[in-house]
Amino acid sequence: MKQKLHAKARQIAQNPATKRALISMKPEKSVWGFFGIIFFFIVPEIIAFLWGIEITAYAQEELLHAPALIEKSYLDMLVMLFEDGGSWFNLAIGAALLIWFFF
Repeated sequence: MKQKLHAKARQIAQNPATKRALISMKPEKSVWGFFGIIFFFIVPEIIAFLWGIEITAYAQEELLHAPALIEKSYLDMLVMLFEDGGSWFNLAIGAALLIWFFF
């Protein structure tokens, strides 16, 4: 069974469609590609590590007084995003994409 899994993984890795898919996922080498990786993967996680507890406390306090549905939805999203702090997994994905960006 283990040999079948290794053979199947090797077959998938050597498939030309897999190689094309990886190449198409690579970020475009431009200023926008660089800033996209930084602002969408790395900066939110750093903010969550540094100020996640404070942001969550603020959002939960404001939820008690939020009159509008849009404001409640916004505050619920803030709580959901920052209640667990930062994610090392997402930070690692951002770092991997940044490294891949330069090669």
